[in-house]
Amino acid sequence: MSKTYSISELASEFDLTTRSIRFYEDQELLHPTRRGQTRVYSSKDRVRLKLTIRGKRLGFSLAEIRELFELWDETRSGSKSSCI
Repeated sequence: MSKTYSISELASEFDLTTRSIRFYEDQELLHPTRRGQTRVYSSKDRVRLKLTIRGKRLGFSLAEIRELFELWDETRSGSKSSCI
């Protein structure tokens, strides 16, 4: 079974607010599952969050980052295992 993360774990790890992580979710960069009211983030979501932060530091817009994720998801090799 793959490791999962809570929003507070990711916020702490990446020194972000939970509000920022929810914003990235609203921007369709992250796709957590739900257990009741609780967001459950996968390893893929964690990698995407890390890449989002790096992309922003390099000057990419969130729209550009989302487009890169969409292109990656469409490739045959774009899989969870190759993102981690």
